[in-house]
Amino acid sequence: MDHVKHSKEELAAKLREMYPEIRDHGIDLSIEFSDEKNAWLIHFKKGEHQLATHLEREDADKCLEGIQCVYLGVQIAQFIKNFEAGE
Repeated sequence: MDHVKHSKEELAAKLREMYPEIRDHGIDLSIEFSDEKNAWLIHFKKGEHQLATHLEREDADKCLEGIQCVYLGVQIAQFIKNFEAGE
């Protein structure tokens, strides 16, 4: 993983910092890097609700460097909206 600038722990910490809803709603977050896709695979889970998405390596780097995390923010917001509707 020499080509990956950041660790999954760094990315997870950044996502939790930027999106406190993850913590506030008790959403499980797991992250792994896929060499095949050259992207981070991000899994959210809350009860029976699940969302799997990916974040391109370059986009993750930008996110961690404070430039942007817009796409993932939309995904997280939609996930939270979906599981809150089912509660």
